[in-house]
Amino acid sequence: MRSDIFAFPRLSRRFFPIWQRNFLVWRKIAAASVIGHIADPMIYLIGLGYGLGSLVPEMGGTSYMLFLAGGTVCYSTMNSASFEALYSGFARMHEQRTWEAILNTPVTLDDIVLSEVLWAATKSLMAGSAVLGVIWLFGLSHTWLSLWAIPLALLVGLCFAGMGLVMTALAPSYDFFLYYFTLVITPMMMLCGVFFPVAQLPPALQTLSALLPLSHAIDLARPLLSGTVPAQAGLHLAVLIAYALAGYYLSLVLFRRRLGR
Repeated sequence: MRSDIFAFPRLSRRFFPIWQRNFLVWRKIAAASVIGHIADPMIYLIGLGYGLGSLVPEMGGTSYMLFLAGGTVCYSTMNSASFEALYSGFARMHEQRTWEAILNTPVTLDDIVLSEVLWAATKSLMAGSAVLGVIWLFGLSHTWLSLWAIPLALLVGLCFAGMGLVMTALAPSYDFFLYYFTLVITPMMMLCGVFFPVAQLPPALQTLSALLPLSHAIDLARPLLSGTVPAQAGLHLAVLIAYALAGYYLSLVLFRRRLGR
């Protein structure tokens, strides 16, 4: 194994045309994509919010609908970034060989991976903004602090984009991603307080939940939607940034090894 695969990223502004290329491709299906971003959270908010909300009128000092809204913002951004980094990223890298064509230009693999992370984060920003729009439409949040959920969605996207690209760099086929969703994404959704307070879990699972990035994202989003400043905001932000940086660097190392560049 060559030692240069562990070199720190060598970044340049050449990542932007790749991001722009992904945006132009997405623009052709933008309407369907936006509808998907809105439909998914509405199903959760209407189905679980009104269904369980009638049985559990209050959760953690707030209505169950607003409690669920905070988790749904983060869950939707996590899903959007993960799907883009996994399925779309794998298609561009392996099936369509778009990366191979780009690498025949002066653009480096470091720029390509950075553009993939930023594009997946952009998709998560769109998803988070769409969910926040639904929350405002339902009248669940009326505070200007909820606007901070928009940059939070971008940070969550960066976090899960890096993690998703690690799996993409290891994946031999699309089927491999089922393991990631079954063993990582779904358990994270259940353990990190999307649908119920983490305090309801056994102590060992609470400790595990505190190590997962989705928990820190929700601990930021839920107070913001309620109009309060999150407690230990610096810690939560630091954990998300650490996951984002580690995910990007590890995925870059794995892509360097896989593509032999």
